[in-house]
Amino acid sequence: MTRDVGGRLVLGLGGTVDFELRWDSAVVGRLAREHRIRRHELTAAASIVDERSLLVAVLAFVAAGTGAERFVESSEVIERFAAHFDVAVTLGGTGVRAGLVLDSLGIPSVQHLVSIDDNVRRLLPERVSYVSSADRDTLDPHLIVQYPVGAHVRLIDGDIVSPSANRLIFANDPPNREMRLADDLPAALAGASVFLVSGFNTMQDHDLLERRLDELLVALTSLPDDALVYYEDAGFYTRAFSHTVRDRLLSRIDVYGMNEDELQECLGRSVDLLDPADVIAALTAIARLIPAPALVVHTRHWAIAVGSDAARHRAALESAVRVAATRYRLGDGFSSSDAEETAAMARSRRGAELVAAVEGGIPGAIGVPAFALDIAEPTTIGLGDTFVGGFLAAHADADAAHADADAAHADADAAHADVNGAAR
Repeated sequence: MTRDVGGRLVLGLGGTVDFELRWDSAVVGRLAREHRIRRHELTAAASIVDERSLLVAVLAFVAAGTGAERFVESSEVIERFAAHFDVAVTLGGTGVRAGLVLDSLGIPSVQHLVSIDDNVRRLLPERVSYVSSADRDTLDPHLIVQYPVGAHVRLIDGDIVSPSANRLIFANDPPNREMRLADDLPAALAGASVFLVSGFNTMQDHDLLERRLDELLVALTSLPDDALVYYEDAGFYTRAFSHTVRDRLLSRIDVYGMNEDELQECLGRSVDLLDPADVIAALTAIARLIPAPALVVHTRHWAIAVGSDAARHRAALESAVRVAATRYRLGDGFSSSDAEETAAMARSRRGAELVAAVEGGIPGAIGVPAFALDIAEPTTIGLGDTFVGGFLAAHADADAAHADADAAHADADAAHADVNGAAR
């Protein structure tokens, strides 16, 4: 299944239909009191099997001010919970959201999809083409919960208040768990300058994961040698599976990206993101664990790349931070001119100090501080995916510039040949 396959950026591996919940503390509190949830019950580690356990997990994350992605026993649980709120239907998945960002900047892409339905057909822009392994329409929505800083929820035995804004993802998505690769993927890769790999985090069958990695490695043989492979880590439902993916793909990865939550999950400890010594120790440790040519960590305060090829991506890192900040302040539908306006805004002072310390403490490290934005209702959904889109946009621009230069050289050579021919 395809739609107008063409483009130099191929983004995968799976897209989603998202139910974006509009946060309402009054509704959340009412549900918490109806379910008789008490403060000591709040945990993010328990299985999510019904509306009550889903609500317990939401409240635990809100109380901690953290983001996460978690598995839910059935899509029906998600749909029942979402029915209590105002919900916007959008498209998600790292590749799809990155593609939407690229589209807003005027850059076409090719998506690799594992599921499709009328929501996808309706919401995917015309400039975004796709290959798909789906053989029928399915809908298994991902619940996206975005909560603001200071979100106040009243329980029967006390209150909780979120110390920061963040987003949560809850899903049960069989097509993404199966992650079938499209037959057309090798053909799409044959003309690609960039290939984004993400989405293995939802898989739960290790043998099937190994088979999919085998198939992906075969497909990668079609990719041009000079193409950039960007791998974005994610909230793995089974964290050990991330090691499998890393072990199998690391030799083919040029840029390995992760956010602050994934950094701390990989290290098994918390990191003070504004403490230079702690961040330098964390980045040094994660670089030993994941020795990619460029390892990118993006957080609310800064984005930093370490590794032998880190310096190559300074412009991409700047583009990524600028575009993510634009989404944070404006939400969906921003333009390249909006991103240019963001570039003139003030940066985080403490983020800049942290970046300077890391660049001085880790040879070859490069960093970009976040913007100092005071937004009453920021968008926290999809910021990591937007970061990836902004990063790849810089490489797309560089690729286009090289193509224009090659075309100019070709025109000059042709003109030179015509002059020589006329002279003879």
